[in-house]
Amino acid sequence: MSVFTASVPAPRREGRVRRPVLYALASLGLLVMATPFLWMALSAFKTRQDLTASPPVWIPSQWTLRNFGELLQQLDMPRYFMNSLVVAVLVTACNLLFCSMLGYALAKLDFAGRSKVFGVVLAALMVPGNLLILPLYVLMSRLGLIDTYAGLVLPFAAGAFGVFLMRQFMKSVPDELLEAARIDGAGEWFIFWRVVLPLVKPALATLTIFTFLGSWNNFVWPLVATNDPGKYTLPVALATFANDPNRTVAGGNGMLMAGSLLVVLPVLVVFVVLQRHFTQGIATAGLK
Repeated sequence: MSVFTASVPAPRREGRVRRPVLYALASLGLLVMATPFLWMALSAFKTRQDLTASPPVWIPSQWTLRNFGELLQQLDMPRYFMNSLVVAVLVTACNLLFCSMLGYALAKLDFAGRSKVFGVVLAALMVPGNLLILPLYVLMSRLGLIDTYAGLVLPFAAGAFGVFLMRQFMKSVPDELLEAARIDGAGEWFIFWRVVLPLVKPALATLTIFTFLGSWNNFVWPLVATNDPGKYTLPVALATFANDPNRTVAGGNGMLMAGSLLVVLPVLVVFVVLQRHFTQGIATAGLK
């Protein structure tokens, strides 16, 4: 009896030892991932002397907003910011609507060829996005949508990942709930809009963050599909400015850090607003 009693606390002691180790590893990983962002954020407020100091200076000796002012003078940042915002918001809204509609159809409606459509969605997930750049450009060019907002939005108005995500979450909605709504006389659109969507808010929040982040940071397609500088998005405008041989190295680096910080801030705002739903969606994704 004494041997059994003595052996019980062993797993607890092992757990107490593992937990600090896991916390230490997680903290180390967080530090590694956050270091570039911290350097960028601090460099945006550094003077030219701090930017060229050797050894590098982490904390600015004198905080300044000069980099932001010079950036606004040399680049039409409000216009580029609005271009990125309009494209990202439209792409996100279209994905939320179309992906949830197709996900609902694949999860809850019985129609001929449903399994084949879902197979096409799975196949589309395996196709690298860069392979589609050329055919998308040819299609948009023939439609006359190059250098337009429609040309930046339509190719990404719906994605295979979004359809798959929404379909998996909507599979967990009880069929009895939908049948009860149909018995009460509700149509499919009412069921989709008023019954199903409120039950999959974590999936919608997850899709919102992923889609907004991907569209906001998209660089290759806006670079290919826009020739007019007035249609540039923020990543394209900053990349063009970074390759400008006329900019000074010290001042240019400070302005690049300021511009990069402006690019990151909207994504952080979206994540903070939807953090609770996003975390819940990731935590329950494996159960769907």
